[in-house]
Parts: sequence; structure tokens; C-alpha cells
Amino acid sequence: MDSLSFDIATLAEAYAAGSIRPVEVIRETLNRISNGDPNIWIAVDSQENLLQQAEALEMRNQNELPLYGVPFAIKDNIDVSNLPTTAACPDFKRFPREDAYVVSLLRAAGAIPVGKTNLDQFATGLVGTRSPYGVPGNAFDPEYIPGGSSSGSAVSVALGQVSFSLGTDTAGSGRVPACYNNLVGLKPSRGALSANGVFPACRSLDCVSIFALNASDAQRVFRIAARFDPEDPYSRRQPSELDTAKKIAKPSLVFGVPRPNQLRFFGNESYQELYHEAIERLQSLGYSMQTIDFAPFLDAARLLYEGPWVAERLWAIKDLLETSPDSLHPITRQIVEGGYKPSAVDTFEAAYELQRLRKLADEQLVDLDFVATPTAGTHYRIQEIENDPISLNSNLGYYTNFMNLLDLSAIAVPTGFAESGMPFGITLFSEAFHDEKLLSVANRLHEASRIPLGKTSEKRFPQLKPVEYDATPIAVCGAHMRGLPLNRQLTDLGATFIRSTQTAARYRLFALPRTSPPKPGLARNEENGARIELEIWNLPNSQWAEFIRHIPSPLGIGTIELDDGSTVKGFLCESWATESAKDISELGNWRKYKPEG
Repeated sequence: MDSLSFDIATLAEAYAAGSIRPVEVIRETLNRISNGDPNIWIAVDSQENLLQQAEALEMRNQNELPLYGVPFAIKDNIDVSNLPTTAACPDFKRFPREDAYVVSLLRAAGAIPVGKTNLDQFATGLVGTRSPYGVPGNAFDPEYIPGGSSSGSAVSVALGQVSFSLGTDTAGSGRVPACYNNLVGLKPSRGALSANGVFPACRSLDCVSIFALNASDAQRVFRIAARFDPEDPYSRRQPSELDTAKKIAKPSLVFGVPRPNQLRFFGNESYQELYHEAIERLQSLGYSMQTIDFAPFLDAARLLYEGPWVAERLWAIKDLLETSPDSLHPITRQIVEGGYKPSAVDTFEAAYELQRLRKLADEQLVDLDFVATPTAGTHYRIQEIENDPISLNSNLGYYTNFMNLLDLSAIAVPTGFAESGMPFGITLFSEAFHDEKLLSVANRLHEASRIPLGKTSEKRFPQLKPVEYDATPIAVCGAHMRGLPLNRQLTDLGATFIRSTQTAARYRLFALPRTSPPKPGLARNEENGARIELEIWNLPNSQWAEFIRHIPSPLGIGTIELDDGSTVKGFLCESWATESAKDISELGNWRKYKPEG
């Protein structure tokens, strides 16, 4: 049992085979925790309570619970009923009676909340060293920072103590620790996961994040946790009008990278080399690269701490700061007290500047499917952070601080190891609610990197579940088929190949003259018909209007009868155009036709 991987697919298979039970997994979880670094956890639920939950699950049907018997950790600024919430401040400790909304969803799906993990106090920091409960040792070398603020959440997953964990991410707290502990770190679109029951850092920007061993696990958790919460003012429904194609990882995507002079590695040559290797790997997977102007993103990042948003941090703990200032970690206090400085005029001025930068950033993203940057430009030892806690922490936010201000979705994905033996990874980001697309790309990149999961020896990358969307089949018989010149008109709109088939013996196929690229015309002929090979594609309903817009005369969309008697919408040709066209029906397949000249 001590060698059992806690990735979700492995656990699900073991449960299904009857080789383990939830009670045994909980006992092993508690064993791994008790034999590990005590600084990872602030509170662990009692063995009695955890075993009761596991026993209750054993009376349930595994097939009805997508996270059946899966142990998980929760950052200690997220409420779990009957466990204390401290936000890494002992004087702040309180005992919530209810789970945070996202925790309740995961518990209802069969997951078992094990306990609360350590963090930079009040989620203020990217280093993981600002806690009176100690510094969780980095999973690979305790001399290096674990990353923050979700330090314990990341380390607990990397070490295999739990299957996944919840963190929060306002300025990079769900991505930097993922990078430093060789994990996937999903920062969902703002409002996709409810923050009800989460003690805020910056309430208007906070996101609940997910740490997982691979993208498949992250997707499983995301699909359960991403539910609209009417009790959370910042919860958002996924827009129904969202371009479906942009949520899907198509075969050919275009990604952006910053200009070379806009990349910073703070003297870490190994990280610089690993970043360029990751970009080359993305290209080897078939994605196309474009250089973008990263300046709007960097300018927005500076607003987070140099602008008035630090006042939101002050708002969250103002009463504690005024009544018991010594309760705060010295660095946390220094940062939060800066929230007294901005005026109302400063706030509006910054809001206007952010709106300008959003427009500029959107212009950089318009022709891209995602952007790929380092997650962090370097990795510091704990002693280095203690010597210079403010400016080095700022360096770690170079590629992360802008994300929520600009309303973007993002995922950190491991890609390699530095000469020091410490992990490295890159971040993929896109517009809001493109989380599924980023998960799919991250899964391919992670698998292609050929590195273990977390600190384990496992290398398992299950295929993601496909994005479900309303679609209608369409039949194509010419240049839109796979590998032919117009196929991209389908794939760029998120269409997916279903199968090859043929028409009923009631059609003729013609090579239309003066078309570029060459196109066929399919016409019905009851008296002298033939069977013509077709491809059937699923085209998202939201993309039909855009697809039809590109269909030139004399072609159009009609109903085609297939050889099995069923019908499908597809390309047909007006009869007048066939009079001057070459009949190639005897070929039975457009691919066999060789245009003259």
C-alpha cells in the first residue's frame, strides 16, 4: 500500500478491482502524513472522523461518485466544517460550521477532505515562508522555497500524501508552488469556482485553484467544482455565447511567447534553457508560435502591488491589524499596511489604466489560442528569501501577477528539471473560460516531457474527457476532407471527425471547373446514381453560421442519403453547375481525382 500511487485514475481502478477500500486509503494517507514534514499541515482531521467518512463511502456505489474515496487537502484559508480556519494566523482561528461551497461539491462527489494545509499568512506571498506554523519543505529539496502562498497544498500532493488539493490564486499562489513541486496547477477562470467560504486576500480577484499530479486529475476536480453559486457575488456562469471552438484543443493551435527582451530569468540560465526547450516541445506537438508584445501584461502586473489593490488585502484583515497588529507576520504586516496609502483618486486612476491595458492585452491575444511563459523566472533558496523577502518575492510574480487583473484562465504544467535538480514548468494562459482547452494542451505537453508526477516515480497521463457541446453532423466529399486544403475550415471551428462512409447509390460526383482549390460537386441522380465516399464531421451548432458563410456558389448545404438509409446534412451542388463539369463518379472518391494541368 505504501507504494500505491494516489493519482485519481489509479485509485479508481484499484477500487473497481476490489484490491483496496477507502478505509485502507485513509489509513495510508494518515501514515504518510505522520511520517512526513509536520510543517505541511496546520490541522488534520481525526482518524475517527476520517474513517467514519470512508466507511460510509464503502456503503455507496462507486460508479455514482466520480471522486469515490479520493483524499484531498485544503488550503487553510478555505473553510471545512469542524476544522479550524486560521489563514496561518493563530489569533485569527475560527471554527466554521459549514464547508466552503467548493469543498461541499467535492465531498458530495465522494472525495474525503483530510485536513488544512499551511500557507503564506493571509495568502500574502509567493514564497511559502511567511507562516508561524513553519516552512513546508520543498518536495525536492527543503533548502529551496516551496512556493506560496499555497505551500502546504502543493507539497502534500507532490509527496503523494493526498490525490489533489485546493489552493487559492490571486497573484500566482496556485501556479508558483505547482512549478516548484512538479505539479499541474490550474488557476481557473475568475468566478468559475465559488469563493464562498474562502477568506479573501483580494476579494474581487481571488480564485480557488487546483493542484494535481496530472491534467486528467485536475480536469476531474474542475468539472465537479466549477458550478455557479448564487450565494457568491463573484461567481460566474460560463457564457453560453462563448465561441465553442476556442474551448477545444484543435489539432493546430497558435500560441504566443514574449519578445526575447521581455523575458526575465534573474540570472537562472538553467531555467532559461528549460523554457526554450518547452517552447520547442510545443512546436514539435504541432502548435505554431508567434512573438507578442508582452508589455501590457507586465504593466498590469505592476498594478497589483504598486496600485490600490493592496487596499483589498487591508480590508480583509483591517480589524485584526488595528486591534492586534503583532498577530501578523512582520512581512505580511508590512505589505498590508501599504493599503492605507492609496486614495479614492488613486483607485479610479488605476482602474482606468487597467481598462486601457486590458484592451491592449486583448489585441495581443486576438489571433492566439494561448500564450506560453515561464511560471517563474527562477527558484530561490529559503536563505535568499530571508535576506531579501520583498524584492525577490516580486521577481516570482513577474509572469503571474497580471492574470486575474486581466481576467485570464491559466495552468502551470511541469516540463523538466534544472541543473540544481529542482523542477521547472511553464504556464499556459488564455481568455476567461478557456480552461478546458488549456487542460488539453497541458496534458499533451506534460506527457511529452516524460517526467514523473510530483515527487513520485509514476508517469501516468490519462486522456482527458472530451469537451461536450451541442453539435450537428455534416458530410463533406471534397476539399474539406482530412488532409485536404479546406479541412482547416472545419477544425478551426472545433469540428471533430466521426467516420468515413458513403452515400446511397443515388448520386453523381463532378469536378467543378475554375475552382481554387479544386472542388467537387455532389448531385442527386435517381436513375443513374453511384455510391460516393464521404466523411462525417461533428460541427458545433454555434459554428454553423460561420462555416456556411464561406461556402461559395454553386455549392450549398442540403440533405444527403447515406448507404445505410440514414440522412445527414452535407454539401450538394446546384444542377446547372454540373452541365459543364467533368463527371468523375466512377472514381467514387474525390481523393482519387487528379485535376488536369
